[in-house]
Amino acid sequence: MIAWLHSFQPHAIALSLGPLNLYWYGIFVVSGMAAALLFSLKMARLRGLRPEIVFDTAFWLIIAGLIGARIYDILLQLPYYLNNPWHALMIWKGGLAIHGGILAGLLALWFSGKKSGFGFFKLAALFTPGLALGQAIGRWGNYFNQEIFGWPTSLPWGIPISLTERPLGYLSAQYFHPTFLYESLGCLIIFFVLWLVSWKKNETKSGRRGDIFIVCLYLILYSLLRFSLEFIRLDPAPDFLGLRWPQIMSLILGLIGIAGIIISQKHAKTPAL
Repeated sequence: MIAWLHSFQPHAIALSLGPLNLYWYGIFVVSGMAAALLFSLKMARLRGLRPEIVFDTAFWLIIAGLIGARIYDILLQLPYYLNNPWHALMIWKGGLAIHGGILAGLLALWFSGKKSGFGFFKLAALFTPGLALGQAIGRWGNYFNQEIFGWPTSLPWGIPISLTERPLGYLSAQYFHPTFLYESLGCLIIFFVLWLVSWKKNETKSGRRGDIFIVCLYLILYSLLRFSLEFIRLDPAPDFLGLRWPQIMSLILGLIGIAGIIISQKHAKTPAL
């Protein structure tokens, strides 16, 4: 795997059929969504919930997540999109910011929870492990788009980036940190942690407090992962107080996760998970 990453030159297009192109980015994003949905269906069966609830909620989650992720990315790079407005529609070339998808997804879960009567945290805990799995798969789309890479490196798993995709000032560098891979592996670890916690929740029947713990744990773990990786990423991002904006958002979501766990534990009448 290391040797393959070090020598392989990825291409964005997986298949061309006349004027139509099938992009690797779309393949991995859709594959991530499918894996997340299948796992959420599995979790629903373990909890005795009807599959229709998962399908109905997933429909709105996918729509809200895609729209939120795109709008968030556009806002982060507003001057570029104002100069190139048609590029805002080219989602097959990337440009889905996960923080925007998370925020929009939480909003969709809140509406779906009220409509179905299951509540926000019950639905959120059902889909959260699958979200981490979907992220782990979807990040590979960034690899084939040759985006989301880090500083130049001489490590054996450094990846080659074409000259057209390198930032100015790094044209002489040959290999770069595969930050997409670091995040993919990190999200895979988060997925297994959340899966274990979800299984334990079913065993202990911890109810709403367990649901809150799962959701907040994801916010903490992913925020920690993303905050750390932003230090080596080379893609442009607005900065504030010496930090990149994704780091600011990670801090906010991470603190929300910590506060959620503290508050739920404070009001709990049973031992913590």
